[in-house]
Amino acid sequence: MIKILKKKFKPRIKARIRKNKQILTKNFDNLFEWVKGAELVELKECNPAEDPVRPELDNKFRTGYGRQIYGVKYKNEIYAVMCFAYTNKIPTSVDELEKLSTDAFLQSALRDQNIGQIAIAYTVWSKKKGGGKLIVKEVFKKIKKSNHLNRLVTLSPLTEMATKFHTRNGAKLLQINDTTQNFEYKVT
Repeated sequence: MIKILKKKFKPRIKARIRKNKQILTKNFDNLFEWVKGAELVELKECNPAEDPVRPELDNKFRTGYGRQIYGVKYKNEIYAVMCFAYTNKIPTSVDELEKLSTDAFLQSALRDQNIGQIAIAYTVWSKKKGGGKLIVKEVFKKIKKSNHLNRLVTLSPLTEMATKFHTRNGAKLLQINDTTQNFEYKVT
């Protein structure tokens, strides 16, 4: 009798496992479906309160001299945000970032309008799973296409989360500063 139950029970388990596997695969695919149709866009502003890294920086700072905000947009909704400054040197603090980006902007006004040689990502956040990684990838493509930017460096907080995020996405630690750390994504 036990052998008969085992024979009937075993195919049921296998069928249930197959069905659950199909459901999980379908749900996982739907989870990241938005990534395929997303595009990188420049934003005029963002909501600083949503920024987990530097909520104290207002939109005036984020769009000041030599600074821009980018977002990953899908169906008129922003899924991730990254703020940049363009400089000619690597900053070690937010104050230094402001000075270096303003300086690079003023230098560009006298020359070819291309601001700085280094793109400094100083904050990034995602509103949807996969958004952070996607915005890094899209910004990386944009920098590679530019004719004046030759480096992508971060000005990250001294947190384990920032370290894990950047190393998982292929960045190398450049230096650790008093209140920040710099990672570099290889552009070439």
